[in-house]
Amino acid sequence: MKQLIWRTLLLVSGWCFVILGVLGIFLPLLPTTVFLLLASACFMRGSPRIHAWLHSHPKLGPVLDNWHQHHAISRAVKRRANLTITLSFAFSIFIVPVAWVKVLLFVIAIVLLVWFNRLPVREMACSERGESR
Repeated sequence: MKQLIWRTLLLVSGWCFVILGVLGIFLPLLPTTVFLLLASACFMRGSPRIHAWLHSHPKLGPVLDNWHQHHAISRAVKRRANLTITLSFAFSIFIVPVAWVKVLLFVIAIVLLVWFNRLPVREMACSERGESR
C-alpha cells in the first residue's frame, strides 16, 4: 500500500512538472528545463514507461538527454534561464517589504546565477533536436 501511494505521488508530481515545463516554453518566467528534469526524476522512479516516453519526445527529450548524458545545457536554454532568474528575483526583491529579506533574496540570486553560469554549454546536433538539414 505504501509503495502504491509513493508511486501515485511520483506520477502526479511528474505530470505537474511536465505541465509546468510545457508552460515554461511559452511563459518567460517559468523555467522549462528545471521542471522537465524534475518530471524525469519522478517518472524514473514512478513509471519507467512514461520516463522513456518523455526522453523520446521530439521537443522535450533532447533537452533532458543533453543534461543526462553531458551535464550540459544549450546556449539558448542558458540565456532564457538567466533572464528568468534575474526577472523573477528582481520582482521578488521589489515586492518584499522587509530589508533583510531583500538582501537574502539578492544573495540567493547571485549564488544561483554563479552556479548556473558555471554549467557547461553543449549545443545539440540537428539529429538530437529532431530536425532535418
